[in-house]
Amino acid sequence: MSQMDREFDVIVFGATGFTGYLTAEYLLNQYGLGDNPRWAIAGRSPEKLDKARARLQADTGVDTTSLSTLVADASDLELMRDLASRTHVVCTTVGPYALYGSQLVEACALTGTHYCDLTGEVHWIRRMIDQHHETAASNNARIVFTCGFDCIPADLGTFFLQNEVRSRFGKPSPKIKFRVKGFKGGASGGTIASMVNMMEEASADPEVLRTMNHPYSLNPKAERSGPDGAEPTRPAYDDDFDQWTAPFVMGTIDTKVVRRSNAMLGYAYGKDFRYDEAMLSGKGPAGFAKAAGTAASSMAAMGAMAIGPLRRLIAPRLPAPGEGPTPEDRKAGYFDIRFLAESPNDPSVKVGAQVTGDRDPGYGSTSKMLAESAVCLALDELTGPVGMLTPASAMGEALLIRLQQHAGLTFSIER
Repeated sequence: MSQMDREFDVIVFGATGFTGYLTAEYLLNQYGLGDNPRWAIAGRSPEKLDKARARLQADTGVDTTSLSTLVADASDLELMRDLASRTHVVCTTVGPYALYGSQLVEACALTGTHYCDLTGEVHWIRRMIDQHHETAASNNARIVFTCGFDCIPADLGTFFLQNEVRSRFGKPSPKIKFRVKGFKGGASGGTIASMVNMMEEASADPEVLRTMNHPYSLNPKAERSGPDGAEPTRPAYDDDFDQWTAPFVMGTIDTKVVRRSNAMLGYAYGKDFRYDEAMLSGKGPAGFAKAAGTAASSMAAMGAMAIGPLRRLIAPRLPAPGEGPTPEDRKAGYFDIRFLAESPNDPSVKVGAQVTGDRDPGYGSTSKMLAESAVCLALDELTGPVGMLTPASAMGEALLIRLQQHAGLTFSIER
């Protein structure tokens, strides 16, 4: 079936879960149930899908009688192929993706169906690239990973700032820093479940750990080298921001996605482009103490999760998939990220940018980013590469516009 013959523009797979429901709720509030886009919800349980549809009507006041519900099991390739063949885009929140996402990615690659998700599982993304990139590209499918807080702010923030640098100096910046200035909101239960599964796989397979730690592990295989090293694990003083910094937990995935974007965009940022991430912690002894505490707690958590008995003891006490904050807490959340680029002509000349979101990063903003990614893939005229992609390399400027118009994100140059 060709893309022209599809029944739907977007299918939200996993709409009975917490983040999937928020994604469907956003689509309903923003786009209604008309023809632009034509969308449906899907999941494994018909009873839960019916409850989700009824809840959507109760929560939004929109009559959802016409909202289609589709039953499909993520473990069945043929069912996934049937689902994928009915739509232009599958938008999925069913994770951990290494456990529940592989059949759907294969189905989308085979049927030429666009795809977007919320994964931050580096080893699984690498596996999907190796197994399905050529098939997806040959069928003109755009398979786009990491369409939530990891990694849209980092990926599109870098893309946005590089466009500004190129317009000023005629060349891209050779180095960009990403610094978290502030945020309110915790990691989602799905993200935590994915991290637990990654550590399980890394304990059983050393290659998984190598993939997680290699700074260029998501680049095309012949291009897995460059000037960047491993992510920092200790406090460091940043002279440009005049503050202490701590490691940022999402840096292990964000940085690799930004580097893959560069590669998939034909090295639009340059072959020697450098990129790093950290959290701003403040000045003086108090700033150092905060940075040291953040670094120590991060290392302790990762160390504990790497030890099987401790991991099994801790995991049940963490937020589970399907759990999340109240609407009030989501609305009170936010994120504020700063970027700093070096001029290609003079390292002492800097250009800054700011990316903000108006909801908590783990749920409120993430669900809006994912939904707009799906609509962008379905409706916008995209001319970039195909295959296994990143948000910037797949959607670039088109997604930047959508996120600012509809999803509560801002991208601005600091004057």
